[in-house]
Amino acid sequence: MTVKILTVDDSKTIRMIVKKAFKPFDVELLEAENGVEGLATADKAKPDLIILDITMPVMTGVEMLGKMKEQDSLKNIPVIMLTAESGKDNVMQIVKMGVKDYMVKPFKGEQLIDRASKFLDIRRLDDGVTLDKEYNHIVLDGDICVISPPDKISRAIMLEVDEFFKSKANQKTGVGKLVLDLSKVAKTNVNLIELVVAVIKNAQREKVHVRVVATQTQAEEFKGFQETSEIPIHPSVSEAKSTF
Repeated sequence: MTVKILTVDDSKTIRMIVKKAFKPFDVELLEAENGVEGLATADKAKPDLIILDITMPVMTGVEMLGKMKEQDSLKNIPVIMLTAESGKDNVMQIVKMGVKDYMVKPFKGEQLIDRASKFLDIRRLDDGVTLDKEYNHIVLDGDICVISPPDKISRAIMLEVDEFFKSKANQKTGVGKLVLDLSKVAKTNVNLIELVVAVIKNAQREKVHVRVVATQTQAEEFKGFQETSEIPIHPSVSEAKSTF
């Protein structure tokens, strides 16, 4: 799922660094040059994360943050503040205002990705590695394959997963790690259980390391089925990936 990130900074150079850092990832990057533009963009786009410079003309980052906290639709958006100063008083001020994290300029792109990953599930785009065919619900996330079924499990999904593993058996994908992300599935029923069991059995046969992601409700419901009662469940794709 594409995430929206808004970078608000009067420095074109900083905005370019941010843009370059997120280029390999499934991210829609929005830009603004000052707090006024940033506030308007945030209100319209409702980004998943805001990277906000503290010192800007027209409206500073602190002023923009203050106005965000006054609006119910914006106050819970995580903010990473960029500052040229690392003084204790400066940092304490923005922390008290609800900033989730801060970075002192200059910084490296990989440092920003690391900070953003604490709040978002940022998926890396395909770096030239492709599956043997295009699937509707199976994508490559770096060197990890992610299966993300839609809200309703259908026969078509089962066939797609089966076909994928047949391709793996023919060594067309070379995938060795797999995450089954069930967070979008609306109902835990027999079809879902059959899908989970099929993926795990196929993965074991093809020597693919697999992790299962599910909501807390799903995890509790899985305990009521003998086939899934002992399966380890992870709360997010990023957490599941970190266990490989």
